[in-house]
Amino acid sequence: MSIAMISGLIILVLLVIMLVAGVPIAIALGISSVCAILPVMDLNVAVLTGAQRIFSGISVFSLLAIPFYILAGNIMNKGGIAVRLINLAKLITGRTPGALAHTNVIANMLFGSISGSGTAAASAMGSIIGPIEKDEGYDPSFSAAVNVATAPTGLLIPPSNVMITFSLVSGGTSVAALFMAGYIPGILWGLACMAVIYFIAKKHGYRAKTKFAAKEAGSIIFQALPCLLMIVIVIGGTIAGVFTATEGSVIAVVYSLILSLIYGSIKLSDIPKLLKDSAEMTGIIIFLIGVSSIMSWVMAFTNIPELVSTALLSVSSNKFVILFLINIILLIVGTFMDMTPACLIFTPIFLPVCTALGMTTIHFGIMMIFNLCIGTITPPVGTTLFVGVKVGKVQIETVFRQLLVYFAAIFIVLMLVTYIPNLSLWLPKLMGYI
Repeated sequence: MSIAMISGLIILVLLVIMLVAGVPIAIALGISSVCAILPVMDLNVAVLTGAQRIFSGISVFSLLAIPFYILAGNIMNKGGIAVRLINLAKLITGRTPGALAHTNVIANMLFGSISGSGTAAASAMGSIIGPIEKDEGYDPSFSAAVNVATAPTGLLIPPSNVMITFSLVSGGTSVAALFMAGYIPGILWGLACMAVIYFIAKKHGYRAKTKFAAKEAGSIIFQALPCLLMIVIVIGGTIAGVFTATEGSVIAVVYSLILSLIYGSIKLSDIPKLLKDSAEMTGIIIFLIGVSSIMSWVMAFTNIPELVSTALLSVSSNKFVILFLINIILLIVGTFMDMTPACLIFTPIFLPVCTALGMTTIHFGIMMIFNLCIGTITPPVGTTLFVGVKVGKVQIETVFRQLLVYFAAIFIVLMLVTYIPNLSLWLPKLMGYI
């Protein structure tokens, strides 16, 4: 048995045992990685090298964007921005069948893209739109399913923390290129769900009861413009090269804070708690990234990615079959693991396989993130699913049954994104990043 196979088995077995035992994933990653290198390295050297890898793994300028985007998302979630985006979405959907459900989709796409958090989108939109839908006769389980199914779109539509993480672990892929690549897949996800909503709404007779006068419509657009302007400033500035993604995250914090203070939704006394919550979340993610650097080093040192690549290529020489298998594995992984650790663990494993098949790093990144986004709305670890169910005040069993048809639509989009590279690469090419 080769060293790569021995080390791989050690990582797999120890990681599964510790996760089942309830050990925090960062600790489990570190211990399993150090143990995996022991067959070829002394314990003292392994521990010392591991500590150095943690330090070097987090000493990256681009990682500064993560705490700032987290803080910006927390500010927006509390800052009255959600209500204005919902009103704009209601105006866009008009009186189409299931208009309020379509409103939920568009609002999730807008708010999720601004906040960079699917969970925040599900919480904010579900708590506001859910009661309105109930008053207009919508089935609460249907409303919750729509909210859950579309909340992750904001993780694909930039800015997105997981794209920054992927950029780091993939060896410095352009963040701006990843941002551009996520737009079309994220929008297609939302449109696919809207198609499902349309047919369900027609069947159950869900129709909008609100009609906006021209003056009211103008007021809604005027109030929403400052919120939308943040996307233009942050993404536009990053793409144009006016500032980096990291500097853009700082601008997002300042802009969202000023806007929320103007709206009166946040007081100066709220800021310490927002900073504390953001710092806690940042600490978890950054430590996880640092520890995962040990695993990446162990994998590279023992040639585990090469072993996995050989194993997959031995199954079939057909590119489409291998990519399908990778998708299935990532979908399964996503049901048991949060996005960040899954991205950190499986990028160095599958990226060499996909690049050997001719897939670009940007295309692979979007495919992987799309898969892991689906994992956020599937049990047993689907955080967005549980938040959406809690906010919607419904049973998870009834919501999950309603979600099945959305999963089918989303899976079709995933296959399109996997096998049609231009869905991810057209915008980055257009902007000159490829």
